[in-house]
Parts: sequence; C-alpha cells; structure tokens
Amino acid sequence: MAVPAAASVRDANRYRPPEVTGLVDLLDRQVRERPHARALVVTAERVHLSYRALASLADDVAARLSGTGLRGGDPVGLICSNTAEFVVALLGAARAGLVVAPLDPALPATQLTARLEALGAPAVLLGPPAAGAPPVAAVPVPGWPLRVDVSRAGTAAVALETGALAMRQVQGAAGELSPDDALVLFTAGTTDRAKMVPLTHANVAASVRGICATYELGTGDATVAVMPFFHGHGLFAALLASLAGGGCVLLPERGRFSARTFWDDMRAASATWFTAVPTIHEILLDRSETEYPGPQAPPLRFVRSCSAPLNTATQRALERTFGAPLLSAYGMTESTHQATSEPLPQRGPLKHGSVGRPTGVQVRVVGPDGCACPVGVEGEVWVHGPTVARGYLANPAETARGFTDGWLRTGDLGALDKDGHLSLTGRIKNLINRGGEKISPEHVEDILAGCPGVVEAAVFAIPDATYGQRVGAAVVVREGECVGAEEILRYCRDRLAAFEVPDRLTFVDALPYTAKGGLDRRAVEDRYAAP
Repeated sequence: MAVPAAASVRDANRYRPPEVTGLVDLLDRQVRERPHARALVVTAERVHLSYRALASLADDVAARLSGTGLRGGDPVGLICSNTAEFVVALLGAARAGLVVAPLDPALPATQLTARLEALGAPAVLLGPPAAGAPPVAAVPVPGWPLRVDVSRAGTAAVALETGALAMRQVQGAAGELSPDDALVLFTAGTTDRAKMVPLTHANVAASVRGICATYELGTGDATVAVMPFFHGHGLFAALLASLAGGGCVLLPERGRFSARTFWDDMRAASATWFTAVPTIHEILLDRSETEYPGPQAPPLRFVRSCSAPLNTATQRALERTFGAPLLSAYGMTESTHQATSEPLPQRGPLKHGSVGRPTGVQVRVVGPDGCACPVGVEGEVWVHGPTVARGYLANPAETARGFTDGWLRTGDLGALDKDGHLSLTGRIKNLINRGGEKISPEHVEDILAGCPGVVEAAVFAIPDATYGQRVGAAVVVREGECVGAEEILRYCRDRLAAFEVPDRLTFVDALPYTAKGGLDRRAVEDRYAAP
C-alpha cells in the first residue's frame, strides 16, 4: 500500500516551504529580502554572520575555484569540521558548478585515500580540524587550505590556497557525474563497504523543502549544529534546511558537539529546536540534573531525533525534561536524508514508537513476494520520490539490489498503520536466526533499554553449533546502579518470547558508535560475539 506524502501542513496555515532549486540558490531569497539577518553564529565570541556576508564569501570561493582548471560536474573533496569554513566551501564549490564530497576528518589515511580514489576527486578543500582533534591524515591529491576570518563586527574574509592548477583527468566514478549533481555522500561503513551516493541539486531541493514543510522552519527559527555536516543528518536537517528557511545555525566553538557547552550555545542562539541521534539525547538527559538550565533554557518548539531508533521511555523522559515534543524521523543517505517524520503536534497525532508519516515521498512496505503488505504486517520499507538517489556510483550490482523501478529498497523492516505512520522493527541484514526463529536485535535492545538501571544495550548473534545462532547482548548499566544479570533477564522474560531472551549478557562500560551516531554493530560483533 503506497502512502502519499502529507501536504496538510502547508495547506492548514499557508506555510510555504522555500522555493530553491539546489545548493546554488539556497541563500538567494534571504540575501534579497533579509541581507543583514543572521545566518550563522561563529567563533568563541559567537559573532553573527549575515546572509549577505555568507553569500559574499561563497561567491569569493567560487571565483577562486573557477581558475583551478576544474569544470562543471567535477568532484572536489571537502574535509572540515562544523565550522564556517565548511559552509563557505560547500556553497562556494556548488556556485562554481562542482560536485562536493564531504568526508569525515577523523578517517585514517587508508580510508580517505580509498574514497578519494574511488570517486576520482582531483583535489580536496581543507578546513581547520575540530579543536583537540588530530591533524587530518595525508591525502593522495592536492589539498587546498581554506580559512574564514570573522571580526567581532561580523565582517569576514576568506583565504583559499589552490596552488598549481589541477590537472583535469577524469578517473574513478567522476565520469558518471554531471553539472546536475550537487553532492556525493558516502554511506556509513568501512572502506570495503562504503558506497558513493550521488545527489542532484533537485534531490537537495526536494529534501530541504520536505524538512522545512514538516517543521515549518522559518525566519524565527534557530538551532545549534549538533550532528556533523559530513553526514546527511547534520547537513540537510540542521544546516541546509535552516538556511533555506531563513533561520540561523550556531556552530559550536570547537567545531563539534560538546555537552558541556550545549545549553550555553542554545541560549546564545535563542534556539527554537535541535536535532540529534538518540545517543546524544541520552547524554543530554543523563546530564540534565546538573546542566539543563530549566526556566533559563530557550523555549523549544520541538526536538528532533533521527539516524537510529529512539526507545519510547527515553522519548517521554526527554519531553518531560525539555518541555517540548520530541519528533522521531527516519531517513537514509540514499533518500537525501529525511523520508518520514512525526508531525508537529498541531498538525497531527504523535505516535510514540513510530517514525511518523512520509514527508515529500511515497512509502510502502513490501513482503518477500514483492507485493505490498497489508496494514500492520511487517515487510521491507521501500521509498519513492524526488529525494531518492539514482543509485550508487561505480557499483551497478549494488544499484540493482538497492533500487527497483525508482523505488529505494531500504533494507529496513517495518509496518504501516491505518493512518500511514511507519514503525520500524529492524534491519533485514541484522536479523538473528536462532534455529529458524528470526529475531530483531533492535526489538530486544528496546526491551533491554527499558529495564531499570540499564542505559543502553547492543544485541548480536553468537555462532552456535546447534541453533546456528544464539542471542548475545552487551549492556551498559547506569553509574551507581546495582542491577545484575538475573534481574535483567527476568525483566526480558516478562516481555520477550523465550527464543528472544539473550543467552549471554556482557556488562560493558560503553558501546562503540559510528561517526554518524549509530551503533557500530560490526565493532560490537568483533568485540563480544566470539563463542
């Protein structure tokens, strides 16, 4: 059953999402109508950078890149933390007609090299690393340092050292790109698993419009950049949607999230919302007794959670603490980030445990026979619409597996209810097969996380000669709690089928996470799954 995207948000209150066509004109309306409005808050002094100043810096970078020998549709890497340099480099390269490939500054040299060579990027724009982070590893192509200097008065200048002209040799996947493309994002994973996702300016525009429409983002909104911009969550939801809607984004002084300064940053920005992964929400919740400023906190319209499952107990606790609705969203790189979201409370019911309704796309749940599942029946989640990428670069086999007639086969398991709300139940590839019984690790993790004293849990398969696989769990217990294995297992037996109850519990101090903020399941298996 296909569920069309809800359009009621815009019709109900005449909200109109921004009319942008991609990265190139993302700032144009604000520059015309509100040139002196703040676009970014930057540096330790929290200086306001206006839309006019930001656009001028981007134009300066575009002009300098036009003399490097690169042509429209050529890729360029971007390695930078969440600083003004990232924003200026991204928009400047886009205005020069280049396709930007943001990369995680923390990647080791082997992975940076593998990704740049696979893409065929002839050069990389280098911004300053996050404070306290090690220097960026050496890369196999020319690295062009870019710096933005901002005065306390809000005036700014950019320095870009391009060195010698780039030799334009189309290599790797670069030959598959065109001037219609805006970005190449790498899926989460190790070097041998990361895939290159090309996103057009039309994909970007559709994503930004969908996010803005869902949350009615406008000129009165502001947020703090919590998630890294080299992944879709931080890039589309926090940065691009805010700028397109005329809002403001505060970039933390250190270039990355800091729980210690978060609430000060929120007050400095007069933030109206923020978005993060469940791990960061848990951190803020755990520190709220001593750090949440209560009545001195800026009033929030909503809080958003995405990129990993958020258990219902945490969602409710966050809403009580922050006094704002917490809206769960769902998306992936191949859908240009957001595909579904819970609506604002005034626009529809909140269903805790779901990730809401489609936002600008169609969603259907498909069974093993390829047919749409009835309401409430679990199957694979498929997404179709203007945000869906055309496939993977230089990987026709994975493209054939992941895309069917314009539909993105997400690999996620879920079900739709009668109102079109999507509930996710796990990943197909994560399923544990215990003697023929299929077990969702995510479901077991959600139950474990609800046990008093348990902060978080990771569930994985343990190889077994009799059953093929058994269920293992690594559990983090809240500091000062004395909950033991038998109490946790008793809690599970009351709420899980017998075959779902973990056969082995391992108590750990912390779980490994990817840079995107999701549980690193491969690292979990490597550490804890040995028989």
